[in-house]
Amino acid sequence: MIAGACELGRALAERIHDNPLLGLRVDAFFDDRHQDRIGESTPAEILGPLDALAPYVKSHHVDLIYITLPMASQPRILKMLDELQDTTASIYFAPDIFLYDLIQARMDTIGGMPVVSVCETPFSGFNGLIKRASDIVLASGILALILPLMLAIALGVKMSSPGPVLFRQRRYGLDGREIVVYKFRSMRVSEDGGVIRQATRDDPRVTPFGAFLRRYSLDELPQFINVLQGRMSVVGPRPHAVAHNEMYRKLIKGYMIRHKVKPGITGWAQVNGFRGETETLDKMKDRITHDLAYLRNWSLQLDLWIVLKTVLVVLRDDKAF
Repeated sequence: MIAGACELGRALAERIHDNPLLGLRVDAFFDDRHQDRIGESTPAEILGPLDALAPYVKSHHVDLIYITLPMASQPRILKMLDELQDTTASIYFAPDIFLYDLIQARMDTIGGMPVVSVCETPFSGFNGLIKRASDIVLASGILALILPLMLAIALGVKMSSPGPVLFRQRRYGLDGREIVVYKFRSMRVSEDGGVIRQATRDDPRVTPFGAFLRRYSLDELPQFINVLQGRMSVVGPRPHAVAHNEMYRKLIKGYMIRHKVKPGITGWAQVNGFRGETETLDKMKDRITHDLAYLRNWSLQLDLWIVLKTVLVVLRDDKAF
């Protein structure tokens, strides 16, 4: 039985119906509202009001009850729970916060008191150790392999235009704290102020050698040092300049949630076509959508797949400039 033929109750019934291996069957709903007020058809019949649930459970030996009423219905929920104490049914409560766009939702306890995670990093506990260990192994191995290449790039940057070899820029890192990110300098300027213009195709600020570096993302290689420092991860949402963060956090809902993890050298958005310039707000929204999907679905296997796919994307893609 499901108490509450609301959006959450219908969604729960559909999940049960779509997963026959659960071994569950929704017999009916109970709800105080008439079928006409509920609107959309439900996956099962509405047998009666909430007051009729407990007597029905006792007379029909119902095994499971899911309460999907909104939390605003607390008095009705408490009354129902009191009446259901005279049954042997198992009772579950699905709070309506699960209609919210949750990030790493899970149950926890604090001193025996249950709490629900609404927005959390996927890298808590053991997952955090796995993520950090994989970062150290990958960054150390890659740096050992590319060290001659980095020395050659450093020499090329120095000889191609006046200025420093490395470009340091402030970015937002884990939990929105500012970090300094290293890149090989690819422009004639080193912008890090309140207004920063994104690089565009044929940007006059980019040096010829810098254009080559940006085309193959070779300017990003010093960020493996950031990974060993613990400021970044090999895989994660790409860090944006502080000025861009301050702009987009006002325009895109949930933008700052991407900072529940360390920024990455590559990410789920970059291997799905959102690499390089984001000249429209919609493109940035799509990038953030992929960043948040990464937070919801993280696994070590996903990280390794992104690393491998990044190599193919860099060789084939022409969106970076």
